[in-house]
Amino acid sequence: MTSSTIDHLRVAIVGAGPAGIYAGNILAHSVRDAGGSVAIDLFESLPAPYGLIRYGVAPDHPRIKGIVNSLHEMLDAGTIRFLGNVEIGRDIALDELQERYDAVILATGAIRDAALDIPGIDLPGSFGAADFVAWFDGHPDVPTEWALDGAEVAVIGNGNVALDVARILAKHAEDLRSTEIADNVLAGLEASAVTDVHVFGRRGPADIKFTPIELRELGEVPNVDIVVHDEDFAHVDASTAATNQLKVMLRILESWRTRERSGASRRLHLHFYHSPVEVLGADRVEGLRFERTEPTGDGGVRGTGEFRELPVQQVYRAVGYHGTPVVDAPFDEARGVIPNVEGRVTVPTPGLYATGWIKRGPVGLIGHTKSDAMETIAHLVADAIGGRLTAPAVEGDVLDLLEERDVAYTTWDGWLALDAHERELGASHRHTRERVKVVPRDEQVEVSRTGALIGS
Repeated sequence: MTSSTIDHLRVAIVGAGPAGIYAGNILAHSVRDAGGSVAIDLFESLPAPYGLIRYGVAPDHPRIKGIVNSLHEMLDAGTIRFLGNVEIGRDIALDELQERYDAVILATGAIRDAALDIPGIDLPGSFGAADFVAWFDGHPDVPTEWALDGAEVAVIGNGNVALDVARILAKHAEDLRSTEIADNVLAGLEASAVTDVHVFGRRGPADIKFTPIELRELGEVPNVDIVVHDEDFAHVDASTAATNQLKVMLRILESWRTRERSGASRRLHLHFYHSPVEVLGADRVEGLRFERTEPTGDGGVRGTGEFRELPVQQVYRAVGYHGTPVVDAPFDEARGVIPNVEGRVTVPTPGLYATGWIKRGPVGLIGHTKSDAMETIAHLVADAIGGRLTAPAVEGDVLDLLEERDVAYTTWDGWLALDAHERELGASHRHTRERVKVVPRDEQVEVSRTGALIGS
C-alpha cells in the first residue's frame, strides 16, 4: 500500500444485515475505482444472511422483503465471502480479526428492546416487541412457543414495529398461511385467545411514526375491526399537517372514525394521548395505568392529571431498539452505539469502523443504511490511501483458524442450499407457500453444510 493508491486490502465486516452487505458492496466498488483490490469476509452470528430483513420484518410484508433480491445479488457476485454461524467474542475475538485484516467494520445493528422504566414492566406477561418479532419471524435463538393466552393485549408505541406487532396479534392465522411463516409460529397463532389489541401512543394522531402503506394495510386485515376514539381527534386538523404523507394518514384515521363496525371476531383499538405509568398486576400482567396527555402547542405533550386503567393480560413495548455491545469493542451503553466519528471508531486502535444502527442508533430506513455505509467506506478508503491502516500481522486464511476450533461455519453456497430447502418445504406444504422457514439453529447449520437434513 502506498500513500496515494490502494494495492490490496483485507477487510472483515461483522454483521450480514443490510448495513454490512451494503458496506461490503460499496467497499468493493470503491477500492476498485481507486485502482486496488480487496478481499472481504462478512461474518454473521446466525447461519443465514440478511439480519432484520429475515428476522425483523413481518412475514405478511413481502414487498419490504423484496430488498432481499438486491442483497442476494450483492452476495452472489462473489466479491464478498459470507461466513455464517460465527460469533465474534465466542468463536473468534475482535483482536484476532484485527490481526488478520487491514480493517474491521462493525455492522451488528440494534436488536434489543429499548427500556421502558415504569413499575411492573418486568411482570410475567410483559414483553419487548423485539422478542415477539423474533419469535414470529422464526429466529433460532428465541423459544419456539409463545403463549397468546389473554383476550386483551396492549402494545405501547406509535411506530411501524408497534403496528407490525399489533397486526400479527390481531390477524387470524389462516390469513398468514400463504406467507413464509414458520410452522411453530402458525400453530401458536392458531391457538391464540386474543380478541382485542390496544395500541397506545403518548402523542396525538398527528405525531404517529407509521408510514401510510403500513396504516392502510391495517384497515384491510380480514375479520378485524379498527376502533378509534373521537376524543383523540379534538386537537387534529388534517389541513395543517406538515407533510402530504401525514395528511394521507390522518385521512385514513378519519375514515375509520366514521366506518361502521362489521362485528368482526377481533378488534384493533388505536389510542392516542395515553402515557403509560404502570403495568398492573401481582404475579402477572393484569392491566395498564395511563395518564392522559394533551398537546403543549410546541410539538410536545404534557400530562393532564387524569389517570385511566385498562384490563389487559399481556403488554408489548415497542418503544425502540437498543444496540448490543460487541465483545472488546468500545460501547456507549446510554446511546446503544459504538462511539465513532462518521464511522471511524477512534479507540482502541485505528482500522476499526462502524456502520448502520450500531453506528448511528436505530433510526432511519434501508435507504439511510446505504448512505450511512457510503460515509463509513469513504473514510476507510481515505485511511487506506493515506497509509493510516496497519497491515495484517497474521497471514493465512481465517478459515484455518475456524476449522482448528471446530466452528461449524456456514457459507454462501450453504445459504443457497438452505434457501432451496425452505422453498421446497413451502412447495410441498399442503397449503402451497413461498417457503417454510427452518427455525432450529442446528437444523439450519446441517442443511447449510450438507445440503439436506440427516434422515430427511
